[in-house]
Amino acid sequence: MAVDPVPEKRGLALQLGATHAYAPGEAVETIRELTSGVVELTVEAVGSPKVMAECLTAVARGGTVVSVGLPAPDRVLEVPALAFAGEGKSLLGSYMGDAVPRRDIPRSLDLWRAGLMPVERMHTGTLPLTDISTAMEELASGRAIRQVIDTSGMLNV
Repeated sequence: MAVDPVPEKRGLALQLGATHAYAPGEAVETIRELTSGVVELTVEAVGSPKVMAECLTAVARGGTVVSVGLPAPDRVLEVPALAFAGEGKSLLGSYMGDAVPRRDIPRSLDLWRAGLMPVERMHTGTLPLTDISTAMEELASGRAIRQVIDTSGMLNV
């Protein structure tokens, strides 16, 4: 299941394997109804403390939230303390996917070659470093999924 405020991204999520896609305002209750309240794992990829808290609310007793989004340094997460010891929920952080390059790059390439990880579908543009402001605006607006910044024209080798 995927949750995103941008309709095009929800559509892409469905094309890439999500069985359901929702806008943020309808997600928690709809997902609870669909799963009879048994959501074991959520992945938060926005970096929003509000979304992290919603994910923690959405998971069932003993469930896990993995946060891969990077919030602004001054943002604070406020959640009921009882969610952890009282409900056995876990909140885990994952920085850069906790990747082990020697292990994960070959695995990722194998998945891509097998057609199971279509990264080209998530690539929304390549921009020169001089257009970094445009790239950041695209990302902030929600229009971009993943962009590549080309620095080859900047190197004096």
